[in-house]
Amino acid sequence: MTVVFPLRLLYACLAAVHPLGAVLAQPVRGEPAETPAPTQLQRVEVQAAQRSDNDLRRQSTAAKIVFSREELTRYGDTNMSDVLKRLPGVNMQGGAPRMRGLGAGFTLILINGEPAPPGFSLDNLSPSQIERIEVSRGPTAENSAQAVAGTINIILKEAPKNRQREWRMGLNEAQGRITPWVNFTYGDKEGDLSYSLPVSAYQSRNLNQTAVQTQSLDARGGRLVQAARYLDDGEGRGFNASPRLAWRLGDNNNLSWQTFINRHDWLSQGLTRVDVSQGQGPLSREEHYDSRGRWQMLRSNLHWTRSLADNRSLELRLGGQGWSRDWRSQLQGLDANGAPVLDQLSRSYSEEQGLTASAKYKRPLWEAHALAMGAEAEYRRRSDSRSQLDNGAEQLPGFDVPFKANISRLAVYAQDEWDINTQWSGYAGLRAETISTASKEPGGEQRNRSQVVTPLLHLAYKPGKGRDVLRASLTRSYRAPNLNQLLARPSVNSNLYPTSGPNIESSPDRTGNPNLRPELALGLDLAFEKYLQAGGLLSISAFHRRIDGLIRSATTLETVSWAAVPRWVARPTNLTGASTSGVEMEAKGRAGELFPSAFEAGVPLDLRASLSFYRSNVAGIPGPDNRLESQQPYAVNLGFDYRATALPISFGGSMAYTPAYAVQQSIEQRNTQGLSRKFDAYAQWRFSPAMSLRLSARDLLPLEDSSSSSYLDANGNEQGSQTERRLVRSVGLQLEIKL
Repeated sequence: MTVVFPLRLLYACLAAVHPLGAVLAQPVRGEPAETPAPTQLQRVEVQAAQRSDNDLRRQSTAAKIVFSREELTRYGDTNMSDVLKRLPGVNMQGGAPRMRGLGAGFTLILINGEPAPPGFSLDNLSPSQIERIEVSRGPTAENSAQAVAGTINIILKEAPKNRQREWRMGLNEAQGRITPWVNFTYGDKEGDLSYSLPVSAYQSRNLNQTAVQTQSLDARGGRLVQAARYLDDGEGRGFNASPRLAWRLGDNNNLSWQTFINRHDWLSQGLTRVDVSQGQGPLSREEHYDSRGRWQMLRSNLHWTRSLADNRSLELRLGGQGWSRDWRSQLQGLDANGAPVLDQLSRSYSEEQGLTASAKYKRPLWEAHALAMGAEAEYRRRSDSRSQLDNGAEQLPGFDVPFKANISRLAVYAQDEWDINTQWSGYAGLRAETISTASKEPGGEQRNRSQVVTPLLHLAYKPGKGRDVLRASLTRSYRAPNLNQLLARPSVNSNLYPTSGPNIESSPDRTGNPNLRPELALGLDLAFEKYLQAGGLLSISAFHRRIDGLIRSATTLETVSWAAVPRWVARPTNLTGASTSGVEMEAKGRAGELFPSAFEAGVPLDLRASLSFYRSNVAGIPGPDNRLESQQPYAVNLGFDYRATALPISFGGSMAYTPAYAVQQSIEQRNTQGLSRKFDAYAQWRFSPAMSLRLSARDLLPLEDSSSSSYLDANGNEQGSQTERRLVRSVGLQLEIKL
């Protein structure tokens, strides 16, 4: 693949490093304050001009990228997944955001500075309720250090300073299926009270087609070839709201209340056709299934801030949250003659409630130092029950009873931000965090406790009198095992093999490991950012992470309580260590500023691009593809936006590309992932400052989403599976009205 723009980006970023010339500071453009009429005595409220995304990024000592509402709403997206896939250094492989090419668990997702609850899907969060997104490449002491790859902090809309009445409504079409959605924001200010109520409602419909081919050996050594085709017809609907109130209780005394409500219902019906070839002839069956469920969440927080004398301040937060997930599935299997062979009923219900509290105290320390100290406490109670009946018999007898788990977290931290002089600024932080888990299961009570101390150092240097920034960070971070990895509750793989009999190594059952330890990472980050006069930016950054206690799945043959014969069981284990490194480059700005020889200075064309290279190595696993799981070797992200001068029209496009790659998961197992190419486009017609119409299209260059897995057993026999899922184009039409 030949990509001209990323190569020019590489040359521009490398050329920007030398010489480190001064760049004239860009003047801040703000609205002039109104002058009161000379005949009246009026109260004049002076407000500082809002800082741009680049200003917020440049002034932060720790590396941080800020994306405002303009960036979030440009393509008319209806969920956060479509927004995040266009951000530099972020990849949406597997439906979850990933940074630095690392798996989803290495990236910390925050909502208003607090971790998102387990099971929460970003697809259910409307961009219309987001004020901004902050992407941090290194952890800080005031946020959890569970951010080996970085942090994505989603800030919900704040209470407005002026009246807000905004409607957004639209229709999406995919495969001939039309679904509506609507967003409404109502906000105002009355005296010292301001409030806002963003509400979103949506519907989704999809038709997914997936083909899976599996080759394996049965328990007697005979080869089986299974070809399965899945046709899934799904429909979902939901809503979310994030009301916010803010009170000004007096001078330097403020109280705010933020709540987030989300509910999503889904229904899925489908048909699976399975053809199995084995020793004495083919076998076939059909499976008809009906699945439905509901996810709902409520999170509410109080935030009180008080400014004290001598530039000191105190912040207190108190919050609570709860969520539940209810799921039911009915499956009926028929043989080639239409006779029933399987009647399977699966049920699952999970719920969790929790409380959080935190305190933060800031004060000046000596000259040019800002000291902050704080503590956080969290308690969550989880309850879970599930069962699966195969032809009326419980698949896992003894494990169908409900279980409960309690999770507590306690953290204390201190940080010092030091403005050394006009060129140098530094940050030093220390955070100690303890996570304790206690669960009651059929096998008895299980406990796990982990404690991590994370020192954090960030340094920023602005050479000369310019606006460029050199950054360096040395941090320690970690990834704690999630609750499902800790619970010793089995999940049976009954594909082709009944639970009562033996299975094979490539189709193991799965269970947790209560003795798991956190993965610890020591990280070094270096970056150079060049801020151009007209608002453009060139940056190049490099990172290295050394990870100890990497969690991988290990498969062993065990005597189990749910079968009369030994079965192969996979469980997570702290096996070994790993290292990963990478280089990330980014450029954005006006075309005339980035490429003055190719474009005129006044051309209203904005360009953006990011190019990233990643490498990793897992100890104890032979190469050449012994990389970390799901880490692509490189990623390209390109985009442009053009605003016509003769007509009130703007349009743009964005492409994200990752190549095909292989991962040596273990000595025996090898996984491959096909290339990914996503291209989105939009066009917007502004009828007036208060009304516009937007047309958007997603996945204009669809590919088959393919992956495969192969397994080499102890006798040298290869077994494996290949999956292909069809991707489809979608088109949306959106009307935006501001009253």
